[in-house]
Amino acid sequence: IDEQIVIDNKGKTVAVQIPINQYKKMLEVIEEMEDIKSYKKAKKNKSEWIPFEKAFATIEAKKK
Repeated sequence: IDEQIVIDNKGKTVAVQIPINQYKKMLEVIEEMEDIKSYKKAKKNKSEWIPFEKAFATIEAKKK
Protein backbone atom coordinates (compact mmCIF):
# COMPACT_ATOMS: atom_id res chain seq x y z
CA ILE A 1 0.00 0.00 0.00
CA ASP A 2 1.29 3.41 -0.96
CA GLU A 3 0.11 5.42 2.03
CA GLN A 4 0.84 8.88 3.34
CA ILE A 5 0.62 9.55 7.06
CA VAL A 6 -0.93 12.85 8.18
CA ILE A 7 0.50 14.25 11.41
CA ASP A 8 -0.85 17.23 13.33
CA ASN A 9 1.30 20.07 14.72
CA LYS A 10 1.77 18.13 17.99
CA GLY A 11 3.26 15.16 16.15
CA LYS A 12 0.17 12.98 16.58
CA THR A 13 -0.85 10.75 13.68
CA VAL A 14 -4.36 11.82 12.68
CA ALA A 15 -5.01 10.22 9.29
CA VAL A 16 -3.73 8.01 6.50
CA GLN A 17 -4.15 8.81 2.81
CA ILE A 18 -4.06 6.10 0.16
CA PRO A 19 -4.63 6.20 -3.61
CA ILE A 20 -8.28 5.75 -4.59
CA ASN A 21 -7.59 2.55 -6.56
CA GLN A 22 -6.05 0.97 -3.44
CA TYR A 23 -9.00 2.16 -1.36
CA LYS A 24 -11.48 0.61 -3.79
CA LYS A 25 -9.55 -2.67 -3.77
CA MET A 26 -9.61 -2.68 0.04
CA LEU A 27 -13.40 -2.20 -0.03
CA GLU A 28 -13.75 -5.13 -2.43
CA VAL A 29 -11.69 -7.35 -0.13
CA ILE A 30 -13.72 -6.27 2.92
CA GLU A 31 -16.99 -7.05 1.11
CA GLU A 32 -15.70 -10.45 0.08
CA MET A 33 -14.63 -11.21 3.64
CA GLU A 34 -18.07 -10.17 4.93
CA ASP A 35 -19.69 -12.47 2.37
CA ILE A 36 -17.48 -15.36 3.47
CA LYS A 37 -18.28 -14.66 7.12
CA SER A 38 -22.02 -14.60 6.37
CA TYR A 39 -21.75 -17.82 4.37
CA LYS A 40 -19.91 -19.61 7.18
CA LYS A 41 -22.48 -18.39 9.70
CA ALA A 42 -25.32 -19.61 7.48
CA LYS A 43 -23.67 -23.01 7.04
CA LYS A 44 -23.49 -23.45 10.83
CA ASN A 45 -27.20 -22.70 11.15
CA LYS A 46 -29.16 -25.88 10.51
CA SER A 47 -32.34 -24.04 9.55
CA GLU A 48 -34.09 -24.38 6.21
CA TRP A 49 -32.39 -22.86 3.14
CA ILE A 50 -34.21 -20.16 1.18
CA PRO A 51 -33.86 -20.08 -2.62
CA PHE A 52 -31.82 -17.11 -3.86
CA GLU A 53 -34.70 -15.64 -5.84
CA LYS A 54 -37.00 -15.64 -2.81
CA ALA A 55 -34.33 -14.17 -0.52
CA PHE A 56 -33.49 -11.46 -3.07
CA ALA A 57 -37.16 -10.56 -3.52
CA THR A 58 -37.59 -10.31 0.26
CA ILE A 59 -34.56 -8.04 0.61
CA GLU A 60 -35.71 -5.82 -2.26
CA ALA A 61 -39.20 -5.55 -0.79
CA LYS A 62 -37.76 -4.40 2.55
CA LYS A 63 -35.79 -1.63 0.80
CA LYS A 64 -39.01 -0.01 -0.46
